Amino acid sequence: MQRFALPPIAFRSGHRCRALLLALGLALAGLPSSPRPAAACTRVLYTSPDGTVITGRSMDWSEDMRSNLWAFPRGIARDGGGGARTPRWRSRFGSVVVSGYDIGSAEGMNEKGLVANLLYLAESDYGQPDGKPVLSISLWAQYVLDQFATVSEAVAHLRKEPFRVVAPTLPNGKGAQLHLAISDATGDSAIFEYIGGRLVIHHGRQYAVMTNSPSFDQQLALNTYWQTVGGSSFLPGTIRAADRFVRASFLLAALPRQADPAFISAVPGQSFPFQALAGVLGVVRSVSVPLGITTPGAPNLSSTIWRVVNDQKRRVLYFDAVTSPSLFWVSLDQLNLAAGAPVRRLALTGGRIYGGETAAKFEPSPSFAFAPASGLPTRPKPGLVPTERR
Repeated sequence: MQRFALPPIAFRSGHRCRALLLALGLALAGLPSSPRPAAACTRVLYTSPDGTVITGRSMDWSEDMRSNLWAFPRGIARDGGGGARTPRWRSRFGSVVVSGYDIGSAEGMNEKGLVANLLYLAESDYGQPDGKPVLSISLWAQYVLDQFATVSEAVAHLRKEPFRVVAPTLPNGKGAQLHLAISDATGDSAIFEYIGGRLVIHHGRQYAVMTNSPSFDQQLALNTYWQTVGGSSFLPGTIRAADRFVRASFLLAALPRQADPAFISAVPGQSFPFQALAGVLGVVRSVSVPLGITTPGAPNLSSTIWRVVNDQKRRVLYFDAVTSPSLFWVSLDQLNLAAGAPVRRLALTGGRIYGGETAAKFEPSPSFAFAPASGLPTRPKPGLVPTERR
């Protein structure tokens, strides 16, 4: 069993002892009792008084996910991959997404600045369809990016549970146990989890950080305890999700919300949004797991393979592959996302290297096929009312 670090300051008062016991109980309850599929990620949402909104995330995984970037125009007809009664829709908004195994959208931003991030959650339990239409989890993020401009719109729609999510097995034989975070260009945020077969929604700007296990309400409780300790004195340092949540929360809150006179002269164009991007990328990198590091007995903790930072006011997606020597970006405003335009791909597999603006490097390509709810063949080795919380 991994141990939860105990700072000496925690024993100075009965109040802190009680807080510590609560945090420990929640942490232990959230630890996996048996080996889980290897996946872990961190998501942070930054806002500032000038209207800058930036969402950053890391993708931690046990192997090369063979991700590519895809530009999807407006007007694409889709279905949820769940059979005859699956949801069907036509995309209202164009988007740029990062694929996972080229069978689903793991991350993306649409042309209105709405961002969707899928992260691993071992406790996910989607329940049974119970007669509802079925949506494959491979399309969960894309469903939101295609149809909604704001978080409030998405929450109002999804709280009605127009479908039930089904999570097929991934091509590597592992389960797709995920929860969804979304944010928009105003800084609004929402997190969607299925716990015990029940959809739980956390909606509000205060929900700026998300990692993996335990469930989000328990992550919030753990973070409340560590706030009593004070991050400038002591922070938990393991690569476990609960510890990454605490560190990311402290660092995100510590970032300046205006131009820093000590560093702004070194920022391109002395632009505060670029300073903010650098800060958010620094936070995401600080909670990343170096390539090749694993934790014995905890296969759900994996290496970071890539990071994305989205500038939602300027609609620019920045991509940072840990195996590449350079960062690159794509400006959605420089892509043709009009209805009838071709789907385009920026190929990342095979160790390709890009730098700077890459919108012009996207090439027309048939879209990948989203994994259906029934799942795909594995590749060989070498109905309840949702709860909304504001």
